[in-house]
Amino acid sequence: MKQFLRVISISIFRLITITQLSCAQGGSAKKTDVKKIEMTAPKDKATAVFASGCFWCTVHIFEAIPGVDSSIAGYAGGNTKNPTYKEVGSETTGHAESVLVFYDPKVVSYDELLNVFFLSQDPTTPDQQGPDRGSSYRSAIFFETAEQQNLAKSSIEKYNKSGMFKKPIVTEVKKLDAFYRAEEYHQHYIINNPNDGYVQNVSLPRFELFKSKYKGRIKE
Repeated sequence: MKQFLRVISISIFRLITITQLSCAQGGSAKKTDVKKIEMTAPKDKATAVFASGCFWCTVHIFEAIPGVDSSIAGYAGGNTKNPTYKEVGSETTGHAESVLVFYDPKVVSYDELLNVFFLSQDPTTPDQQGPDRGSSYRSAIFFETAEQQNLAKSSIEKYNKSGMFKKPIVTEVKKLDAFYRAEEYHQHYIINNPNDGYVQNVSLPRFELFKSKYKGRIKE
């Protein structure tokens, strides 16, 4: 009986811990807080859209790359217009937590951004990244041009053949239909909330793991 109660206690503790260390937390939102972004890059710049789990982490990682000017946390890949964070987290919209990256192609190529994308996550886990589970946390590349689509597929083939991952890559490659900017409190969440439990226990360790694997340059 004591052993049974111990198992139950451990299970409850783990469940509470996972719940606390989840990207799906905090904040209230309205439809008007979410805005569709016009995908027109500034002169001499380019855009790319990726999804690789919690967008707080993904923003932090891409903005550490020289040539990336800025990034926006948002939602892509689904059908619901102006989805709120709560709606996306309900797994009913088809959207994934995504990041719109603005970059200078003279400094960093789209192909190099794909390297950042794959080296900063586990792209072999369907609908999951770390403690976050659900289709909104899936691994996805939302391409805007045929060139981006071809480069994405070539990158998947390269990493599948590399032996870096023990399982096949399940990253979705899908044409971008729309990108919706997430609520303001999600923007640069790690910078603005450095002591957050999820940031300390999930986001920053993920960033450090990425830096240990990535051979390219990282901003100081």
